[in-house]
Order: sequence, then structure tokens, then C-alpha cells
Amino acid sequence: MPHTIVEPKPGVDMGRVIVTVEIANVEDLDRSGRGEVKPADIRRATVEALVDTGATFLCLPQSVVNALGLRFERTKEARTVTHVVPMDIYRGARIEVEGRACTVEVMAIADDRSPLLGRIPLETLDFWVDVANHKLVGNPEHGGSGWRKCIGAKPRLRSA
Repeated sequence: MPHTIVEPKPGVDMGRVIVTVEIANVEDLDRSGRGEVKPADIRRATVEALVDTGATFLCLPQSVVNALGLRFERTKEARTVTHVVPMDIYRGARIEVEGRACTVEVMAIADDRSPLLGRIPLETLDFWVDVANHKLVGNPEHGGSGWRKCIGAKPRLRSA
């Protein structure tokens, strides 16, 4: 499902970083681990997301949230450029970005919006944004690769 990345000001390069995010329903992964669901039946999606340190959550279009079958958790007020709006938060998404994985909550956004990778998943994955080179880097405070030392072996979304 293609999405257009919305720039803050068309034609201005503000250090945009776009990453591939692989997403799986964590409940499906757990059920597959117990042999209740075939690995092929795990609901998954792959999106190109704009890294947005102004966003808090992983923000996905509602249609992607629905396709993943994520479970509704709560509604939260979110501040936008123009006003405060209620936004739905879902739980149970396992994400992988550049070989690092974690479980996160997801904020649903309108289907015409681009996916966003916000602060909580970035911090959980121990990434920093290198705006000069338009990429994510391992947190230099942890030697750039301290994530694996802290978390242990790299979990994979794909089944063998």
C-alpha cells in the first residue's frame, strides 16, 4: 500500500530519514510459538516510515492496524499542529528496524497519512537520528552497538 511522505515544506530537505519497518502481530507470534497458529498465518506488514522525533509512537494508517489485527488499548489525546485530537492506541505490534526488534504500542492515523516512527520505538531500539547523513545510527552513548549487549540475541520476526 503506497503512501506519500509528507514533507514539512515541499522541496526543503530537513534531514528526512525514511526506514523500512517490518511489523507483526505479537499475539499471532505467541500463538505460533505454542503451535496454535501456522507461521504463515501470522499477520504482518512492511511499511516505509518517516522517522519523526516529534511523534511519540509508531503511527500506522488505520487500514494497516486493522490488517494486522492489533488489539485496541485506549484513546489518548494527541496535540497536532492545529489542535488536540483523540487518537486510538493499539497494543501488540512486534517491529523490526535495521535488524533490531521490540514490541510497541501503535497509534492509528488516517489512511491518507504516512507511517511515522516516533520517539518511544527509537529509544527502545536504541537508535539516534543522524540528520546530516539521513539515517539511523546506534546510540553513540552505548558505543553505537550497545543495544545487543543490553537486550541479548537479536529476535527475528520471520519464522525459520
